[in-house]
Amino acid sequence: MTTSLTPNRRAQSRWFDRLLPSLGILLVTGGLVLLAWYAWLLLTPDEAPYRYQLAATGKVDDYPELELEAWPDLTINQYDIHLEGTDQPIAQAWFGQRANSPQVLLNWKNETREPLLALDQKATELSALATAIDKYAPRDALLLSWWDTSRQLALLTGRDVLFHSTLHEPLIIPPEWQPHAQAIRAYENEQTSAPADPRERELFLRFTQSLLNPLADGLTDLRQLAGTRDAYLIVHISDLYKLGLLYPDKFGIAYKPYRLTGNLHGMISHVKTEMSNHGYYAYTVQSLSDELIRAFFLTDEVSYNTLLARLLPFTSQPSPLELTSPRLIYQQGGYWVYQLTEKAPAQIQHNLQPSPEHDKTTDSTHLTDQVQ
Repeated sequence: MTTSLTPNRRAQSRWFDRLLPSLGILLVTGGLVLLAWYAWLLLTPDEAPYRYQLAATGKVDDYPELELEAWPDLTINQYDIHLEGTDQPIAQAWFGQRANSPQVLLNWKNETREPLLALDQKATELSALATAIDKYAPRDALLLSWWDTSRQLALLTGRDVLFHSTLHEPLIIPPEWQPHAQAIRAYENEQTSAPADPRERELFLRFTQSLLNPLADGLTDLRQLAGTRDAYLIVHISDLYKLGLLYPDKFGIAYKPYRLTGNLHGMISHVKTEMSNHGYYAYTVQSLSDELIRAFFLTDEVSYNTLLARLLPFTSQPSPLELTSPRLIYQQGGYWVYQLTEKAPAQIQHNLQPSPEHDKTTDSTHLTDQVQ
């Protein structure tokens, strides 16, 4: 039996016959529009979720807390860092600048509970280190350190360093900011006018991998980087956290801030409880102020057996003072300076020497001694 269409059904059929090609065209066009919109989202520069706001500009005498009187030619730019739409800053930053050269971050104060962009530390430690280098290190010496420390010491001491540009490795941002990572890097470069040099990125990768290697292998790698020059290796306790961010699968590090009160033994008990509860391998502490310290915990023995960890003081572990190679020549607060290139004993005496004020300071070494 043949089914016939009514006139209305025939009209509807003809309408659908004309509509289907149009729908196909619309769907294809819509798909192309969606693809174009998605590509635009990927390629269009994002924006950093915060802004630097210049709060003040002055000379070093205007910022006595930085203790930069030895560098009167510096201009200091103080910034407040604001989230969009907020009045209270989430951090403060102090940049040093000489003439028309790129400005360099010299001090950072974080107002949040989580590390953000940079790790805060005592400003006086940097000025003391730079003073000692300026006084004792040869003018043609090479300083090997993390890229941010390198830029600071290049500005303050005039010595040669491996890293002059802002590398932003690791990028210290909260997880919710990760989608903006590329925009944040670009925005940070704008603040210093010193974009990353691709060759320096390669050198920095070699440098950090050397710190991750065992003691003897890491030293060999670093000496190859330095060549035949008179070289010093400068590490800071906060480098532990940064190395862990770069290599989370190879270097286990955790941290926790503690407030110093009159009950020192109570604070020690809290640190040891944290270590016991999580099964951490060893810990060290960094003094941030007279009221605050930050404890860093190594999560396993493998992490301790890296070059960086062996060069820093950890409870229940051999002191760096016992190392014969490399030779410790200076220590101030969280900074530890080592003679990297081998020299005859007669030459060593002209190198950096511990600050005469060292024993009067409350630094990481003394705090570590107290909490063992």
